[in-house]
Amino acid sequence: MDYTANQSGFRQRKLQPSMRLRNSSVDGPDGSQLFEDTSGAGPASQGTYRNQHAGAQAPGLSGQSFLSDPMSNLAMAYGSSLASQGREMVDKNLDRFIPISKLKYYFAVDTMYVGKKLGLLVFPYMHKNWEVSYQQDTPVAPRFDVNAPDLYIPTMGFITYILVAGLALGTQNRFSPELLGVQASSALVWLIMEVLAVLLSLYLVTVNTDLTTIDLLAFSGYKYVGMIVGVVAGLLFGRPAYYLALLWCCAAIFVFMIRTLRLKLLSEAAAEGKLVRGARNQLRMYLTMSIAAAQPVFMYWLTYHLVR
Repeated sequence: MDYTANQSGFRQRKLQPSMRLRNSSVDGPDGSQLFEDTSGAGPASQGTYRNQHAGAQAPGLSGQSFLSDPMSNLAMAYGSSLASQGREMVDKNLDRFIPISKLKYYFAVDTMYVGKKLGLLVFPYMHKNWEVSYQQDTPVAPRFDVNAPDLYIPTMGFITYILVAGLALGTQNRFSPELLGVQASSALVWLIMEVLAVLLSLYLVTVNTDLTTIDLLAFSGYKYVGMIVGVVAGLLFGRPAYYLALLWCCAAIFVFMIRTLRLKLLSEAAAEGKLVRGARNQLRMYLTMSIAAAQPVFMYWLTYHLVR
């Protein structure tokens, strides 16, 4: 083995020329190549191998996608059917207690109806015909008949009453969001209790009437118009004006309720103007007068502390 010295003094071993190169092939005794040299095939052969492997797996992937798509479609269809069934069940059960489909009737109003109804609530003494008009056994929409009950005026009256109450509290330096919330919640609770009490009374007296819960809610909500008139009069002209305006509105709502409910609660003979006789008719008359007399009491109870 030969060694040569370099300039730094170290010796280096010279490679023998008889060493075989890395890429050289091994030949057999007869000069034929023992192993096929694949090192020089390069990326082309590897790409061919990958393509062949991917081609072998392609049928498997297509089969999986074929199986997964029907399952996902089936799951989506099943989920949609469950959602539709749940929505129908909720609508059906909710309609048993709150007939949402009928609420459109009570909000079918226009500007002319609202003006006439407000005039009737404030001055009902000259009105003659109090019967609700029907068309094929169905009451006509409120915009076609001023005697038909609606929910637009009670709803707007309740909201306006809360706003006027906030204004009245602000002029007295007593306004606070908590106090306004108490005012709104107390008015709502009294309204619900009034409707429940009327329903219980109708059940105990065994009155067969076409009055619904929404009708009672509408009739009970008409008193907010007189309450607003009384509070506004008190804010503008003082406490005496509040008492005068509230007294007028209380008498008006009492007459309005008597003439409206007597056609609903009393017998057909009483509705035609005949003499009311019998214990049952007497109970119905007392019930009608009690409902009408309760309106001024609530009107005063919910407004007297707003005017000082």
